[in-house]
Amino acid sequence: MSSSSLFEDIDVAGLPDDALLDHRKYEHPLVQRYATKEMSAIFSPAMKFTTWRKLWLALAESEKELGLDISAEQLQQMKDNLYNIDFDKADEYESKFRHDVMGHVHAFGDAAPKAMPIIHLGATSCYVGDNTDIVQLKEALKLVKTKLVQTLAILKKFASTHADVPTLGFTHYQPAQLTTVGKRCTLWMQDLLLDYDRVKHELDNLPMRGVKGTTGTQATFLELFDGDHAKVKELNRKVCAKMGFENKCIAVSGQTYTRKIDYHILTLLSGIAQSAYKMCGDVRLLANLKEVEEPFAKNQIGSSAMAYKRNPMRSERCCSLARYIMGLPPGAAATHANQWFERTLDDSAIRRIILPEGFLAVDVVLNLLMNIADGMVVWPKVVEKHVREELPFMATEVILMECVKAGGDRQELHEAIRLHSMDAGKVVKGEGKSNDLLERIAKDPLFVAVHDKLDTLVDPKLFIGRAREQTEEFLEEEIDPILEMEKGLLGKEVVDGVNV
Repeated sequence: MSSSSLFEDIDVAGLPDDALLDHRKYEHPLVQRYATKEMSAIFSPAMKFTTWRKLWLALAESEKELGLDISAEQLQQMKDNLYNIDFDKADEYESKFRHDVMGHVHAFGDAAPKAMPIIHLGATSCYVGDNTDIVQLKEALKLVKTKLVQTLAILKKFASTHADVPTLGFTHYQPAQLTTVGKRCTLWMQDLLLDYDRVKHELDNLPMRGVKGTTGTQATFLELFDGDHAKVKELNRKVCAKMGFENKCIAVSGQTYTRKIDYHILTLLSGIAQSAYKMCGDVRLLANLKEVEEPFAKNQIGSSAMAYKRNPMRSERCCSLARYIMGLPPGAAATHANQWFERTLDDSAIRRIILPEGFLAVDVVLNLLMNIADGMVVWPKVVEKHVREELPFMATEVILMECVKAGGDRQELHEAIRLHSMDAGKVVKGEGKSNDLLERIAKDPLFVAVHDKLDTLVDPKLFIGRAREQTEEFLEEEIDPILEMEKGLLGKEVVDGVNV
């Protein structure tokens, strides 16, 4: 029987009716494969719907404080059942009413029956929906901030350790003037520092939607409080303060908070992704040069076919996720632009996807950056070899000036160096041999003035400019103040590691 006959009765694109029934539902790889428990918890049903209940309690308590007929017993029942959610019952109610908020209103009412008459009093769905979104965004930003600070702290150690290690600079991915390994690291850190500033700004200024009503006019609450504008304003302030947004209520809104906020946050996440992509792209290129490598586990397999390979898999994963994040802001921009008048519901489905996924992905990216930076290996001899291969060309101007100072003819020396450089270049490119420019100069009597000090003239550290000083100044003046101010974040444990 030929092997091909085995497939005669196999549906290559399908499954038997009774096969693998528990594994026929699509699993989102961002959640199943990559996302951390920390960030997933923030956008979990548990977080979402307990926040709804907290908002209902904050509203009812504030309404009571301002004179509405709500009893202490009703409030206590609400408080006692904040975390007692029957999700199956809520789903049943949602199926019956075709409305998720009312489904949970009734499920909460079943748990706190005395409070049922006053749950959601005066509110619209966006009271719990939008305000919960803002609470989740705030908590997610706090986690991102923590990991940004921790990433900067790890990169600081790397930059400081390698502050004076000369390495080839590259422009157009062609060898250029020397820099240092540590100075290059500060370029990555500078981008992340700008991201930190954006995160801090959003956290300092993120407003809660508050108590606004169906079109943002607070008309229902004005009715509840018999036209007392001061009480309606105070109700809004109280609710925001109870939910952790003291004096941070959005000034005006339609039914929803402006979706411009979502766009700002996703562009912030995109910025972090850009920074990560830049850093990991550099690491990948340096890995090809064998100058720098990301961590590589003892039993890690780089390729199923090529056993010798050490692929930069962490950096590649980081770039892949970062590319996804960078594609999210246009969706938020289109959503904001297409919100007609006080609100349209075409914002709902896309926001349920892009906001959590943006944070889930950025969180993984930052975990990867910390892991890469913490275990990144520099191979100094390879770095030095590449420097030595290009340094003779860079040293020619110094050699020229030394010979002129010793009485040489600048034009004659310049022409001689030009010819020697071209011949050395032919040897390197045409014959695959080492750069012999210095040997040619050492044999040319025109350059006798430097023959006894050629080695000192081509010390790589003479060609790094202020790279070491810039690195030290950047770390001291820009990074250390942040790490001191945020030192409480440095000791926070990152729950999930990196699996490759």
